[in-house]
Amino acid sequence: MNSTRMSPPRDEHELRVRAHCLTGRTLGDLARELRFSLSDAAVHTKGKAGELVERALGAGRVAHADSRASGASLLDFPHLGIELKTVPVDERGRPRESTFVCALPLGRADAMEWRTSWVRTKLAHVLWLPILTREHAAWDERTILEPLFWQPSREQASIFAADFDEVMGIIASGGIERLTARVGRWLQVRPKAANGRARTLAYGRDGEPIHTVPRGFYLRSRFTEGILRDAEALPP
Repeated sequence: MNSTRMSPPRDEHELRVRAHCLTGRTLGDLARELRFSLSDAAVHTKGKAGELVERALGAGRVAHADSRASGASLLDFPHLGIELKTVPVDERGRPRESTFVCALPLGRADAMEWRTSWVRTKLAHVLWLPILTREHAAWDERTILEPLFWQPSREQASIFAADFDEVMGIIASGGIERLTARVGRWLQVRPKAANGRARTLAYGRDGEPIHTVPRGFYLRSRFTEGILRDAEALPP
């Protein structure tokens, strides 16, 4: 049975209407409506909830110049300049995990600037869709909560820029292996690979090429929790 995908929304208003119409729906209801078939193993696969919501909202994807180089980052609603992020939350509204933003092209880190970076583009306008994920609840019982359309305030953007510059400074100086998830107030860098054998090009302290685990930018859960409560929050 072929699954159904909604056509892309014509404008932001239509996307907002679609997103609000999902409020209170369970993933099971949505999957049945869209004929989205999942095996018992697949429902535990990370990202399947996001894929289902993408189909329901009519998300379409197109590569950005920076993404073609990294081979990973794509926009969800390119004609609207909006990125979709589904966030599993507990009963108190606390995210259960950090949120992946995009891959980090380590081989070009010395030439990257916040102003033209793909991570900045991904965070310029985000549709946040929290999904209530109770402990031990079945996948199809997870419930979609009220959406939030968010654009960073000037203060929030300046903190992202500072985090980005700190990370890039460490990488550019050959310190990729010293970079840990503790660096950055809201943006952090963590390994991002399909398996532990994956490697990508980076450069050491003396400019020598090295092969290391691919990395990605993530948003700390304390930041996501903050803005889901107050769009202009400045969490510590």
